[in-house]
Formats: sequence, C-alpha cells, structure tokens
Amino acid sequence: LEAALALNRRYWSHDEQTILAAQGNYASCLANIGRTDEALVLERAMYERRVDLQGVAHGDTLLAALNHVILLVTVRRFRAAKELIRKQLPIALEALGADHDHTLKFQKNRAMVLYEDPAASRDSVMQARDIMEDVLQRRRRVFGPAHPETRVSGLVIAEVREKLAEMQG
Repeated sequence: LEAALALNRRYWSHDEQTILAAQGNYASCLANIGRTDEALVLERAMYERRVDLQGVAHGDTLLAALNHVILLVTVRRFRAAKELIRKQLPIALEALGADHDHTLKFQKNRAMVLYEDPAASRDSVMQARDIMEDVLQRRRRVFGPAHPETRVSGLVIAEVREKLAEMQG
C-alpha cells in the first residue's frame, strides 16, 4: 500500500481526492495490523486536508472526521474523540440530518465515549443510554431491524444498560 500511495502521489499529484482516498485505505490497513499511532497521524492529516479543500460540512470531510473518531474510540483516546465529536456532531446534524448513517455513527461513538471511559460517572452512563435509545429507534425506523448497524446499536445499548446495572448494584 505504501507503494500504491507513492504512485498515486507521483502520477496523480493533481488529483488530491485520489491521494486522500489512497491515504484513507492505507490508514485503515495500518489500524487493522495494530499500527494505530501511525494510522491516527494519517487520519488526522487527511481530516485537516479535507477541511482545507472542502470545508467542514462536506460529506467527505464529515466521513474523514467520523473515521478519525472511530479510531480514537477504538484506541481509547476518549478526550480527543470527545473533542472531535463535540466539534463535528452539530455540523453533521445540520448538513446531513439526524437520521443519516454518519450522524448516527457520530452519536453512537459519543455514547461509547461516555460509557467506556473508566472515569465515567453514573450520569454519563445514563446520558449514553439515552443517546443509544434514540440511535436505536432511528436506526430501526430508517434502516430496519435487520440492518447490521441496527444490530450493533442494540448490542451497544445492552452494554450500556449492563454497565448501569453494575453501577447500581
């Protein structure tokens, strides 16, 4: 993939969209093989470049931000994820609407940041539950109960409820 990225930069240097797409593939592969620090640097750079090229409300920019958030949550960098979600979620809501897949993924990751943080308060976990109940309801209505992301949302809300039960017991 590094070679493919180098070729894209060499032969298609005028086409930044192609280069950004190749960088996204490379970052995804890096994350999949456990090289998350490198993937995070690349994801952040791609997001910032998309902001410069297309603005914060463009669909590709929102997707780049979402990919960065997902990786931050995966590696448990909750503070950075929370900051990026706080910045991008209102933009996603306005540009895409509350029922769009990307917006719902931002919301799911917002809930995950709230309940997966080891320092999470009971109020934070309750807020995560409320967010996930809304996400699950929207996913069922828009995508149907059999959609993979609807099922994932159901699993997440079960985890949130389990954590709440542990906190109460």
